[in-house]
Amino acid sequence: MSKESAVYTHGHHESVLRSHRRRTAANSAAYLLPQLRPGMDVLDVGCGPGTITADLAALVAPGAVTAVDTAEDVLGEARAVTAGRGRDNVRFAVADVHQLDFADGSFDVVHAHQVLQHVGEPVQALREMRRVCRAGGFVAVRDSDYGAFTWYPEVPALEEWQELYRRVARAAGGEPDAGRRLYSWARAAGFTDITATASAWCFTTPEERAWWSGLWADRTTVSSYARLAVDGGHASGEELARIADAWREWGRQDDASFTVPHGELLCRV
Repeated sequence: MSKESAVYTHGHHESVLRSHRRRTAANSAAYLLPQLRPGMDVLDVGCGPGTITADLAALVAPGAVTAVDTAEDVLGEARAVTAGRGRDNVRFAVADVHQLDFADGSFDVVHAHQVLQHVGEPVQALREMRRVCRAGGFVAVRDSDYGAFTWYPEVPALEEWQELYRRVARAAGGEPDAGRRLYSWARAAGFTDITATASAWCFTTPEERAWWSGLWADRTTVSSYARLAVDGGHASGEELARIADAWREWGRQDDASFTVPHGELLCRV
């Protein structure tokens, strides 16, 4: 599917932003942090509500962060988050990662978290990220891998959810198992100096289980993903409601755990 026809599977429903707002540089970009220095210029691609952006801005000040996303409405929230933290070294713009409106070599670091799984042409996106990064700088990408998600207890309907989500995401033009493909995409984009690592989110405490199961129960029935699932003929509303109930059932289990693995790359330019 071309980049023009790729659709962001999740959308920006509150249940999606509930997840995105929890992200920080520490829990979502730890592999990158040792490379950051004060005075660097950073491009944050797909910034969402700006919680990672604000952390990056604090780490590179007096350098600047340019935060871009495809949706103007979510940039409003990102502006509020960075302003609330007193970060005046961030600027925002609407942008398409396939065709970035920046000159060659504009940034020391180009960062994208959970972006390449949603774009139509991830190799072209990486080429553009490489183009706008300065020689000696880094392109840093991290993406989850839905096919490798694991959980306990093995609630059967969650297996249905996993397969359903992957079908819907691919029909929308993305690749939900992006984490395992990052290295091959980076090589295809022309990178040769690549450091590949992996890390995971783990949800086990009662608070974490309630948060994770609740947001996915809501996302399954009322987000853009739910609309794409029904409109694309992948599931009925009744089936989605049953899967949402399974999420809530899983979240009530005292011994439940859920692991979200990620691939991550530091690509030196």
